[in-house]
Amino acid sequence: MLRIAICDDEESARDALRIQLEKIMDETEDEIVYEFSNGQTCTNWITAHPGEVDLLFLDVEMGKENGMDAAKKIRLSGSSLLLVFVTGYTDYVFDGYQVDALDYLVKPASSERLKEVLLRAKKALSAQDKQYFVLKNTDGIYRLPCSDILYFYSDRRYINLVTAVKNYTFYGRLHEIEQQLQKNFIRIHQRYLVNSDKVTFLGKDYVVIDNPACEKLPVSRSCKKEVSEKLAKALLSAYSAGLHETCRKD
Repeated sequence: MLRIAICDDEESARDALRIQLEKIMDETEDEIVYEFSNGQTCTNWITAHPGEVDLLFLDVEMGKENGMDAAKKIRLSGSSLLLVFVTGYTDYVFDGYQVDALDYLVKPASSERLKEVLLRAKKALSAQDKQYFVLKNTDGIYRLPCSDILYFYSDRRYINLVTAVKNYTFYGRLHEIEQQLQKNFIRIHQRYLVNSDKVTFLGKDYVVIDNPACEKLPVSRSCKKEVSEKLAKALLSAYSAGLHETCRKD
């Protein structure tokens, strides 16, 4: 399923693209979730709502902030959503490499080109599946890079996913999430599952997480031995990688 957004300062252009996409998406679960009339609003919203859009159709020629400027800000925010530029000209095609654009569409886009783009987008997302965590709650469906996740903690029947930018609450079980994720996610407590890449310090009965608050999370007695071994390896590996990088620069 693709969650699609359209950004174009011309209402008629947004309507035309939406109608074309809706015809193609009749028999799929894909949906157009948002429309934006300018680059600044689009950039601000996507930055504040990571993981809520998979594919953005972005007009290049807009007013104060054109599509290329908006795309650069989106990438600087850390968003890895798929970008497709929509333009009346071909002059900007090579500029798209700067922001890792998936494709370019020249207005008016044909149905065949749109089908091709949607297929490429689905293939790209499928290839990324192991690097992403997908959750669903009352607000919608989110696809978040695992590398952005600091930790999970359970609260009765709910799970809280914590990133440096935002927290997400959804229904689930911690042990099931643990089975889905890569080995760098470590169970430190009955209620906590942490990303070992985000641990900066291992104390006697706690770990410190790499966020502005230098948050401390408890390590339970039953998990202590396994946590110490796994995190020690992870911390040493990170140190060695940093040392190697320093030597290369020198």
